[in-house]
Amino acid sequence: MTTTRSAGIAEFRFRLDGGVHEPGDPYFEDSCRLFNTMVRRRPRLVAECVAAEDVVAALAFAREHDLPVAVRAGGHSVAGLSLCDDGLVLDLRNLADVEVDPDRRVARVGGGAIWADLDRETQVHGLATTGGRVSTTGVAGLTLGGGSGWLERKHGLACDNLLAAELVTWDGRIVRATPDENPGLLWALRGGGGGFGVVTALELALHPVGPEVYAGVALFDAGRGSEVLRAFREVMRTAPDELSLACAFVTGPDDTSLRGRPAVAIAGMWAGSVEAGARALGPIRTLGPAADFFGPTPYADFQCSLDDPPGYRNYWTAENVTDLPDPAIDALVRRAAELPAGPSQLFVVAWGGAVARTGPDHSPLAGRDTRFIVHPLLLWEDPADDDRCRALAHAFRDDLRPWSAGATYPNFLGDEGGARMRRAFGSSAARLARVKAAWDPHDVFRTHQRIPAGEAEP
Repeated sequence: MTTTRSAGIAEFRFRLDGGVHEPGDPYFEDSCRLFNTMVRRRPRLVAECVAAEDVVAALAFAREHDLPVAVRAGGHSVAGLSLCDDGLVLDLRNLADVEVDPDRRVARVGGGAIWADLDRETQVHGLATTGGRVSTTGVAGLTLGGGSGWLERKHGLACDNLLAAELVTWDGRIVRATPDENPGLLWALRGGGGGFGVVTALELALHPVGPEVYAGVALFDAGRGSEVLRAFREVMRTAPDELSLACAFVTGPDDTSLRGRPAVAIAGMWAGSVEAGARALGPIRTLGPAADFFGPTPYADFQCSLDDPPGYRNYWTAENVTDLPDPAIDALVRRAAELPAGPSQLFVVAWGGAVARTGPDHSPLAGRDTRFIVHPLLLWEDPADDDRCRALAHAFRDDLRPWSAGATYPNFLGDEGGARMRRAFGSSAARLARVKAAWDPHDVFRTHQRIPAGEAEP
């Protein structure tokens, strides 16, 4: 390292309230460990940001030294965009305060917070907002990419509950996006990804939920897959908004008679009274599951109960479908038999309700009239299985092509190319590109969800 470069890093370190970390530093190495162990990117430096001013200083350093940047919070970007090679990573994990205003029903959340932090704080007041089904996911990343969760049919996606955001732009300005101040930017942040700046704070609408809800999971032998998936489809075709369920093909967990065996699960919750939830789940429970874990449970506990395990290689994809007719179900059941044992799963979530009632004036996400999203999550350990697992994930999508809705949901995807991402936004893609051109004209923030500025219509 040259003397000039050493002096530059020393000055950078002086300007940060957090720290500047280099390879070999324990904090640096911890920052480079992500949920998806396939990611092997090595940045030059990690900036530990504890305030928006640290983000300003970090971006200034990156501009001065022509370094690519990445933003790390929960580290759940399956595409690995929480890191970059030979660049600067802005680690926001210590920018994670959660402040709840129970009277206004608003939570102010730091850009590095995870959903477990937010759910625990809001539940003190019997409030919640739609959050991820994996509690270690970053609040900002999930919200900016859409934000599917158990409360979505009742209260909309996480992005639909975004009231305001504060972010640092590529050139170091701290700006606020609200319905009255930079409203076009707020619109873009409601599902258009994080490619407009570094979000340091979000304000999210809260709703009365819990503290106890009727929730859980029922497990069946995989041999009953067709029967269970059909029952799930029929229940969710006419379900009230309060009922949010998913059907998943999994490996049976250790604490059941299905341990280590192929199984099918129905999981979810009722966003209302426990008594009404028990009645609503009746048609599922009367199927006679091999294990039934539905019952009254604290909402925040349920939010942590189905976390995917870290430490695996990951590949995800998804297909929005208009419905699940019997031939589609038959195809899914046949293909699910190829899932490897372990944490891999086929996850089928029902949309509708409030998700479908939000239009393009509020959020750029397309495909909201989707009935179901089919989401293969492949998790494995041996690099020799990489090609096989990727191919299996794609095979599910190929099987479902006759029923595809065309659009797709960004947070369930890895980096599958610009054309596929444009389908996530449909007619809003050109407007997103204009917002990108206005706020990040040099394409500093290269998330896989971004619509490049060059694709803006004249």
